[in-house]
Amino acid sequence: MTDDAVPTVSATIVYLNGEYLPLDQARISVMDRGFLFGDGVYEVIPVYDRQPFRLDAHLHRLQQSLQGIRLNTPLDDIAGREPIQQIVAEIVAQAPWPDMGIYLQITRGPGPRDHAFPNTPQPTLFLMPLALGSPGAAILQNGVAAITAIDNRWLRCNLKTTSLLANVLLRQLSVDAECAETILLREGWLTEGSASSVFLVHDGVIQTPPESELMLPGITYEILLELARCEGMPHQVCPISEEVLRKADEIWITSSTKEILAVTRLDDHPVGSGQPGPVYRRMLAAYQHYKRTVMRGHTA
Repeated sequence: MTDDAVPTVSATIVYLNGEYLPLDQARISVMDRGFLFGDGVYEVIPVYDRQPFRLDAHLHRLQQSLQGIRLNTPLDDIAGREPIQQIVAEIVAQAPWPDMGIYLQITRGPGPRDHAFPNTPQPTLFLMPLALGSPGAAILQNGVAAITAIDNRWLRCNLKTTSLLANVLLRQLSVDAECAETILLREGWLTEGSASSVFLVHDGVIQTPPESELMLPGITYEILLELARCEGMPHQVCPISEEVLRKADEIWITSSTKEILAVTRLDDHPVGSGQPGPVYRRMLAAYQHYKRTVMRGHTA
């Protein structure tokens, strides 16, 4: 199969509890706590030209999430015979695309239908490749629309858990409004998007909320702060009020799949000029250079 081929479900090779097998043959017990309770954690690791990006950082965040849900088994013990890095490499090698995301999920495994943990958990480990695209030229040129909503999720949003129903419902609000994202506010303060981190530009300064238990520590979030430092772009990590958000000259949403998108309309009102702003364009150029030279390792 060539890199340009579109795989069928049966041709997509996944990993489940020690086996590499076609996706349509992968099975878990209906008593798995991931199925019954959403009792698990996950990561999505971006891969460019078949090179996993910041794999160690993603695995560190995964281990932090495991500890946060009190599943303290080390990753290598969960993986068993193969190091987790080797499993990722095998899934990448067998996937049909050069660019992809690796979805990695760990649940507490099967057990009685009881809220309490099983005495001897047997975690379920699952990995599969996902096609990974980049935002189109029209979106980069014109930006996207977003809405705001009250952040009504639980108080441990720093854990990347599979219990995502609150995020799903919040994201659906933006789908219903034909928007790209729902930007979340908790007691008048910006937290993040339903599936992204949020940056803004106010008086020429890039701002983003500090990491806390109310938001997920994003890998792309860290990249943008690194790029701001390297490019000498004024920036602050600070609490951001709803008032400042609504007066922002620019608003961006970021994630591994979204990369950096300019929000040009918020709650049906223009952000700044209503077009992607100059700071965004500078950051986008820096990100694309970083993506080409670091993520892909191209020197030319």
